[in-house]
Amino acid sequence: MVHGIVKKLGDKLAVELIAIRPDIPVILCTGFSKKITEESAAGIGIRSLVYKPIVKNDLVKTVRKVLDEANHSK
Repeated sequence: MVHGIVKKLGDKLAVELIAIRPDIPVILCTGFSKKITEESAAGIGIRSLVYKPIVKNDLVKTVRKVLDEANHSK
């Protein structure tokens, strides 16, 4: 997505996506925030948080982990 196009907070968008397709594996990329924690993210169905600035290797590992977990739960 291009910065500035989405006018929704990531957690709100994730809730809407998960309502449409509950099995969609959502990874939320965020800066430091007191609004969302690992626990609150998991509570709304977000599979993982990745904190900015994003380290490429960390993102790759997170995506692989989330996809593997999604495939094993089917």
